[in-house]
Amino acid sequence: MGILSRDTSPEAERVQIELMRQAGPTRRFALARSLSQTVMQLARGGIRRRHPEASDEEVGLIFIATHYSPQLAERVRQYLEYRRQS
Repeated sequence: MGILSRDTSPEAERVQIELMRQAGPTRRFALARSLSQTVMQLARGGIRRRHPEASDEEVGLIFIATHYSPQLAERVRQYLEYRRQS
């Protein structure tokens, strides 16, 4: 297997790959979940820095529009408005 990462030494990469191979499915899932949560937090932080006046709900809607689709964000916004009125 060739080098996968330019900023990691081949030996460190070999150790990382071996640790992943040895980890069970539960551990691999936990690592993937943790990475996903970190990426989402960083994305939301970037939105908050670009839109400091935005509410948490608005940040969430911008996140949805950016990472999924503006149409989905609009449907979520409409649902939240409907729920507030009920």
